[in-house]
Order: sequence, then C-alpha cells, then structure tokens
Amino acid sequence: MMLKASSNFSHIPVLFEEVLQGLNIKDDGTYVDCTMGGAGHSVGILKQLGPHGLLLAIDQDDDALVAGGQRLKTCDSPAKYRLLKGNFREIGKLLESQSITKVDGVLADLGVSSHQLDKRERGFSYNQDGPLDMRMDQSSSVTAADLVNFKSTAELMQIFSEYGEERYSRRIAEAIVRRRESAPFERTGDLSEVIRRAMPAKARREDQHPARRVFQALRIAVNGELSSLTALLDQMPDLLNIGGRLAIISFHSLEDRLVKHRFQKWENPCDCPPGLPCVCGLKPLGQRVGPRRGYTASSLEANTNPRARSARLRIFERGANDND
Repeated sequence: MMLKASSNFSHIPVLFEEVLQGLNIKDDGTYVDCTMGGAGHSVGILKQLGPHGLLLAIDQDDDALVAGGQRLKTCDSPAKYRLLKGNFREIGKLLESQSITKVDGVLADLGVSSHQLDKRERGFSYNQDGPLDMRMDQSSSVTAADLVNFKSTAELMQIFSEYGEERYSRRIAEAIVRRRESAPFERTGDLSEVIRRAMPAKARREDQHPARRVFQALRIAVNGELSSLTALLDQMPDLLNIGGRLAIISFHSLEDRLVKHRFQKWENPCDCPPGLPCVCGLKPLGQRVGPRRGYTASSLEANTNPRARSARLRIFERGANDND
C-alpha cells in the first residue's frame, strides 16, 4: 500500500536535551527510537551520530512513518537510518529483521503525538468531535467504538477504573450502556457529552475535562499500551549492549509505575528475605541514571509546551554481570 504524506504531522519533543544527554550517544553506536512520531527526538539522535552510526526509527502510525521519514531524509547527518513499521512490543523481531542483536540505546516516548490528538478524524480528542476511533495503528481492527458499544457494564467499569483511575467508573459505564440501547456510539463528541452528564456536578466543575480519564482509559485499552510497555521492558536486558541505555518518557502514573518498578528490580534483583544473606545469586543488571524520581519538564518547557507538564523521563544503564 502506498503511503501518502501527511503535511500537518507535528510533534514537539518533550525533555529533548535530557533525552539526548541521558542516552550518552556514541557516534558509532546503534540506537532505536521506538516511537518516532514527528521525528523530533530521532533527528536529535541522528545529528549526534557519525558515519558509522545507525538509527532505527520505529512507529506503528503510517502518518508518522511518512512525515518522520521526510524529516530524517533532510537531516544533516552522515549517519544511516532505517524506518521500521511496528509496535515496540515487537522490538526483538524488528531488530532481528535487520540482522541486529544488540543496540547502544533505546528511547520510548509513550505520549500521544500532537498530530494524533489534534486531528479529529483519529478520534483521540474529547474536545473535538470526530469518529470514535483511537487506533494508533490504523490497520488494527478494534476501535474505541467497539469497546463502548459491546463491552458489558462490568467490563467498561474495569477499563475506566484500571486504565483511567476514574472514581466514577460505575456511573459512567451505566450511563453509556443505557444510552447505547437507543443508538450506538459513533462520535467522540457524543461520548464526551454522555460522560459529562453522568458525572456529579462537583466533578464537572474540576479544572480537567470530565471525559479526560475515560478517553485515556479507552485509548490504552484499544492500543494495548500497558501490555506493549511490559513486553518492551521484558526484552530490554537482552537487547542492550553493556553500557547501553534505555530512556522512557511516560505521561501518566500507570506507565511510570511500570517503568519505575522494573528499573528498581533490575538494579536490585535479589529476592531473598531482608536481613538474611543472599542465596538467590541474582546480580544487578545495571543502574538507574539521573534523579531517583526521574526528569521532569522545567517551568519554561511546561509553559511553552503544555503537554510536557505530565512527562517524566527515567533512564537505565545496562551493566555487566554474571547473569549474562
């Protein structure tokens, strides 16, 4: 299938300098941007690579592959790059397809791109009316409309509570099921209004949009975001060279908790009872880099790019140990 260029694909890379410094880029290294998007971070990485360096830019969104590829094509760098379509949960297979077994750095920016949020046809936004879609990969089969129209009340409650941490998940799920009995949900504006009406008056007066948490939950469920992140983390110890670094930018507590706990476990894998000599034999896989709470956007960046306000960057460096 021939991909058409999307001229309005835009994405302001968050924590740009922190990412480039945190990856500790070697000019002859091999690096992976798991979520190329508009290629903001990818261009920064590519510019720091020399003629023997290689960047692998991955995305599951066809628009991103076209627009990001155009930016990389015009980037002033002697390094090589390759575009790969796929979900980063398949990073091992994607690298294997390029005859690569180890890399020196991996970046995963888990945020939704500005293009995806702002383009109403993609159905991510609760502020703009559009088809109830939310698929990052447009070739996947399940949309947000499928979940909203066919999941039971209990299943919707679980999605909203687990993935959106929505305290009114029961009220909202029941309102959705009642409404769909008369007509199926097809538009984001329709769903957003039903959510708003289901909320207590005090919740509707909060600063954030009443539908924000539910839309987040549906997006995570449609795209399998947490399971994809878990799959990525599972593969990282085997894919990073000694001294290689993994940098992950998360935008909500569910993602950040997964990353934080995994980094802690890699740094201290011993599962022996506290106070007793270690007999498990498990050695650290490396160490966390930077602040223990991760890097967050400066006030200047947050004011310039509001979507950076919730961003948190955590970095891990692979070490040498007897587990290898």
